[in-house]
Amino acid sequence: MPAANACVAGKEPVQSLVHPLVVTLMVAAAASLGAQEPPPPEPGGRGGRGAAIRDFLGLGAAPDAAAAERGGKLYQPNCAFCHGERATGADGPDLVRSTVVLHDEKGDLIGPVLLKGRADKGMPAFSTLTEGQLRDIAEFLHLKVELAANRGTYHTLNVVTGDAKKGEAYFNGAGGCNACHSPTGDLAHVASRYPPEVLQNRFLWPGGFGSGVRRVTVTLPDGETFSGTPKRLDDFTVSLTDASGNYHSWQRSNGVQVALEDRLAAHRQLLGKYTDADIHNLTAYLVTLR
Repeated sequence: MPAANACVAGKEPVQSLVHPLVVTLMVAAAASLGAQEPPPPEPGGRGGRGAAIRDFLGLGAAPDAAAAERGGKLYQPNCAFCHGERATGADGPDLVRSTVVLHDEKGDLIGPVLLKGRADKGMPAFSTLTEGQLRDIAEFLHLKVELAANRGTYHTLNVVTGDAKKGEAYFNGAGGCNACHSPTGDLAHVASRYPPEVLQNRFLWPGGFGSGVRRVTVTLPDGETFSGTPKRLDDFTVSLTDASGNYHSWQRSNGVQVALEDRLAAHRQLLGKYTDADIHNLTAYLVTLR
């Protein structure tokens, strides 16, 4: 079948009040995360967590994996150059977010668009396609929606790809990690408590597991100081609880000075210095701390 600027997506009347909108939002969120595509879901709508999420999103039964595979063989050589290998768009629109695809059932909407084309949008007609081929292409596109929208089908990537020895050298050298951490102290057996992807997130996302601010010191105009755990800190008020459990609060005016201790400052500074190799090597080293 010819393939010149093929385009399925377009403005179509909304046929559902809830499900396509929910799916579109979920697909957009998934795209921003850059999740890797897992293997196709099981035919017939089974698949544990994936099936439960599919029902919640209103995705219907799981796409027919065999039909989707056949459809992919038709899609790739004829449509991928315009809509992308994963149907997420290239020169042509993103079909995973297309309302035509989201509303389609077994090719009832996708089929007519393919057969007739859209000359005004630069899409030729694919009039030689059989009914079975149209359904297969539709299943392929539905599978792409399923993989993007259904988090129950996501597979975690293997993040342990670095050199543990080089990671240890970075930990004790250029990274300066050993200035605050010890493999026999606070990091002892850390790999037994967290899976590899969480270990990596903990040093790449400083503050993501709680604020780095652990202590605040307030100095009053007369020089008296109070230190403790911050309870409230904004442009107008600062409050804290001291070591004895006493609560103190002041207006941030009239010479009141506030100093914060950011225990994650070193982590934040490293974010602009890490190379990909540093990240992978450091992760590989942390995984050995069992």
